[in-house]
Amino acid sequence: MKDLFPSSKSLALLSCLAGSLISAAAFAQPGPPPAPAPLPPVPVPAGNPITEPKRVLGKILFFDEQLSFDNTTACVSCHQINRGGVDPRRARTAGFDGILNTPDDVIASPGVIKSDPLLNYVRTATTTLAPQATPRTSMPMINAAYSPSMFWDGRASGRFVDPESGLTALVNGGAFESQAVGPPLSDVEMAHQDRDWGQIAAKLARSRPLALATNLTNDTANAITANSTYPMLFEAAFGDGKITAQRIAFAMATYQRTLISDQSPFDRFTRNVPGALTPAQTRGWGAFNASNCVACHVGANLTGNGFRNIGLRPFAEDVGQAAITNNPADRGKFKVPNLRNVGLRTSFMHNGQITTLGGVIGFYAQAPGALPQFRLNNNQDPLMANVNVPPQAVPDLTDFLANALLDVRVRDGVFPFDSVTTSAQRPDTRPTRITTGTAGSGGIVPIIVANMPSLIGSPEFRIGIDAGSGGATATLLRSRSAPVGNTLDTVEVAATVVLSGTGNGAGFGTAHLPIPADGGLDGVTDFFQWVVSDSGAAGGVARSAIVRVTYFCGTGGCVSSCTADIAGASGMAPGDGTVDGGDFIAFINAFSAGTAAADIADTVTTSGPDGNVDGNDFIMFINAFSSGC
Repeated sequence: MKDLFPSSKSLALLSCLAGSLISAAAFAQPGPPPAPAPLPPVPVPAGNPITEPKRVLGKILFFDEQLSFDNTTACVSCHQINRGGVDPRRARTAGFDGILNTPDDVIASPGVIKSDPLLNYVRTATTTLAPQATPRTSMPMINAAYSPSMFWDGRASGRFVDPESGLTALVNGGAFESQAVGPPLSDVEMAHQDRDWGQIAAKLARSRPLALATNLTNDTANAITANSTYPMLFEAAFGDGKITAQRIAFAMATYQRTLISDQSPFDRFTRNVPGALTPAQTRGWGAFNASNCVACHVGANLTGNGFRNIGLRPFAEDVGQAAITNNPADRGKFKVPNLRNVGLRTSFMHNGQITTLGGVIGFYAQAPGALPQFRLNNNQDPLMANVNVPPQAVPDLTDFLANALLDVRVRDGVFPFDSVTTSAQRPDTRPTRITTGTAGSGGIVPIIVANMPSLIGSPEFRIGIDAGSGGATATLLRSRSAPVGNTLDTVEVAATVVLSGTGNGAGFGTAHLPIPADGGLDGVTDFFQWVVSDSGAAGGVARSAIVRVTYFCGTGGCVSSCTADIAGASGMAPGDGTVDGGDFIAFINAFSAGTAAADIADTVTTSGPDGNVDGNDFIMFINAFSSGC
């Protein structure tokens, strides 16, 4: 949405507003309103005290795309710190009317492509084989430690129930923990259908922490150097290497409680520092109060943590808090977000339909061209009638919101607001489309679906096809040679599937292509293309585009495929490619101490950490060491 207050010309147009706008005289005050009290100490539940090993584990988990089932999405994907803790990406989905590009559309965050429990792609009527979109925008998590509940509808309460045991782990104060266990199981955000915590724990146990990331922060890099596997990191944080849902939640909540923005000009103002705000920002603070914004955005954190229906959309489209409380009076109510670092955001409101601060202010002022307010019979909060913003106040109010509430550490990525570089920010880690395809029946070109990082050792790697002819046979070709034109040369068959779906352009399928844990693949490039048997295509064959896939080891090097290769040259690490006496000594020391570094076996015959150091690990190691791998 365009900024509704970009120029003096726009302000002149607004001067004709009456009724809902109060006069400039109403803003005349002998002095600015007093500052609120400074932010209080961060509330921390007694059952989950902040410790440094737990905090840094939570930070690593927050940034690790391997927490998602397909390695494409991390918590930071939707909560980008230098954007104020929200998501600047925009994925549009049809709203209540089911029709795309109409006023009720929701613009939120892209998630994962819908997949079944066997990791086969599932085509949907609205997204085909494209990343799904979340039903609401992400909320800012910076300073959310002060909130007694999380999510726009408040469904993550302070009472945290362990999702595996069903027991209450925190009676109150655990909203962050309650929130943390939602996305990893959501088949829109991070999961395949029917994903469970056992699968998540098993995946983390075999994954090198932050293998997909680069430019690690000092604290995460140091932690991984000292404890190079997830079981070891969990052992450092919790006393043993077992990975559980509760521990994941406790660690991530601990990290997020340290993301407190309290060094803005407004914070200096709350501490009565002279000259903390500029004259314009001081007037903006006065306008913020006089316009009645403070009725909902209360105190130093600029939120009362309540729920309001501002009339953004008819409540029938999204009942908001009422879905949790079952109270009709709560229909259309959504959580009031804090305004910290609001100037860094480019997505506002629960449906993401506003993209600028000017658009937000224009909505409340009901300026020309603003989104309409839905009042009668839509449960709009009575307070909205008293929210008034005259055009003369807009520049100062905008300055206050955008600049007085800005903590430059958040904008600039200064600790604790520093970030790693994820694979999503590095196109070289994902398949790259390099040609166009050739059409099949109905003139529709099959689509090659390839968005997963090509990390060596990834058993989940797959390439899908969409928009083929339903019921047709599709063959995935692979070549080490660059294509000539729109076809591959010197090919081998990587997979053959019969496409699901019926009709032209409705066929889809999945090829599973696990990438071996072979360091020799580092930097090797393959080219892939789908070829579909289609009598309606020229020559009886339709082709997808060709993608280029370059395999990489990831940060820290390649994970060894040898069970006995557990020690690197500098000590305990996930292998250095050689099985020797260093591995034997490292294992015996770790096994004697019962530490997670010796947790290499699930059973005597199955490798992979299971959270226990026992006889299975010893037998597995001895057998593997004796065989040289």
